[in-house]
Amino acid sequence: MKNARHALTLALAAGLALGSQVITPRASYALGQNAQTDNNIQAQLQNDFKKYKNVQISVKNGVVDLEGTVNDFATKEQIDNKAHRSKNVVAVRNNLKIAGAGEMSDAQLQQKIVQKLQYDRVGYGNAFNAISVNVQNGVVTLGGNALEPVAADSAVSLASHFPGVQDVVNNIQVDPLSPMDNRSRLQVYRAIYGYPSLNRYSLDPAQPIRITVVNGNVTLNGVVNTQADKNVAGIRANSVPGIFKVTNNLQVANGSKEN
Repeated sequence: MKNARHALTLALAAGLALGSQVITPRASYALGQNAQTDNNIQAQLQNDFKKYKNVQISVKNGVVDLEGTVNDFATKEQIDNKAHRSKNVVAVRNNLKIAGAGEMSDAQLQQKIVQKLQYDRVGYGNAFNAISVNVQNGVVTLGGNALEPVAADSAVSLASHFPGVQDVVNNIQVDPLSPMDNRSRLQVYRAIYGYPSLNRYSLDPAQPIRITVVNGNVTLNGVVNTQADKNVAGIRANSVPGIFKVTNNLQVANGSKEN
């Protein structure tokens, strides 16, 4: 989760001059207790992070510098959040590196995360999650739609813990709560997966036909075997009463035009 807090955002020990007034970060520093306060911060953080053997911590004027290597982006974020919340910390410069960074190309990393997400939350309505993945320079951007906040959080957590990921940007849209849309989702699901020529897709837990319903508008995402299957899925979704519009974004595997 790309966050501006990774930058040095607060004034340092000298304070910020505003007109004739000088604003100092903490009262303790104004009293000349910089060194002792820094020592206390460092001791506390070293104790908090003692299980991270490859993390080095230094503190000056209340500013924490984090150096070293961690296993994944989720750990980097966890350490960053903990450091920011520690008593008397003014700012945090998080220079932690991710182990395994650059070992896979962006394309490989994207493909593997997509594969993981396809099976995420199987049995919990994953057919209604259509989450997109884009990777550039090791930074994963998640988009698309999720049925509920827990599904979006699960996708972010999965990407954050994936080896080699440098950062995660969460642009997932969570579908608004709507009893009418919930009813329509189930009806569209049954219309598509219950149809004889499409029933075989229900055998795959990844649910290759993803169904999003927002305010009565349906979007179909995923991959099907033939153009005929794509066309039938769109027709079946359109047959559900109360649906205003169907956007058929289904992709045909290998560009097949088989009928």
